[in-house]
Amino acid sequence: MNKTRIMVVDDNPQMRHTLAECLNKQEDMTVVGEAGNGIEALAILGKEAVDVMLMDIIMPQMDGYALLDAMNKLPLTPAPQVIAVTALGRDDFIMRAIEKGVKYYVVKPFELAALLTRIRELVGTAPQGVAISAQQRPMERVQSVDEKLSSLFLTIGIPAHIKGYQFLREAVKLVMNHPEMINRITKELYPGIARHFNTSASKVERAIRHAIEVAWNRGRIDTLNRAFGCKVATKEDKPTNGEFIAMIADKLSLEKTA
Repeated sequence: MNKTRIMVVDDNPQMRHTLAECLNKQEDMTVVGEAGNGIEALAILGKEAVDVMLMDIIMPQMDGYALLDAMNKLPLTPAPQVIAVTALGRDDFIMRAIEKGVKYYVVKPFELAALLTRIRELVGTAPQGVAISAQQRPMERVQSVDEKLSSLFLTIGIPAHIKGYQFLREAVKLVMNHPEMINRITKELYPGIARHFNTSASKVERAIRHAIEVAWNRGRIDTLNRAFGCKVATKEDKPTNGEFIAMIADKLSLEKTA
């Protein structure tokens, strides 16, 4: 039997390894690669033939959308069939993925049996002819703060490859754990982030400012307001670094305690 060659692309190692283990238990499937982001996935595609790629959308360095764009420019033979496996369930995210070539869109948590069926549908094998050996249960996982931040930043148009993305994520997490730091942003918050990334406080401040300006220039303000469930910003009223960090930290802190 020719096994379906699968690559799993997800920045959460536990999710990635668990899914790979379940897939390898199937008689008709084999996992030929695991990647934590789009860059790693492209490196594997350069060496391995892949029939089906299971891909998360929110990932560091190169997210799922950027990976799809890069794959569409490569002469891959065979070109992998892509199934998005992600926590992002909004219609606009789904349509964007489909427009870039995704065949199926599976929202976490999901039933493993349903995912296996989708894989077999893509490669044209009959689901009823293969026994599913993995345990039939939802693969449930609570989103981490990092994942929620990545989802929110992607929603409002802050790309993962710019420095301010990483600095903002670290700033929000620090303020969530130490709310008083927002009142000492230049004396404690920026220097703390600078030490973590081995850079200067002034570069941290400028990079965060640039990230916010990128989001505002992309015109995603309505999307930001929808994410918060109320009008928190306008195109003309751009928040300061501190206001933006405090706003995101407050939102996630409230979700954490809800």
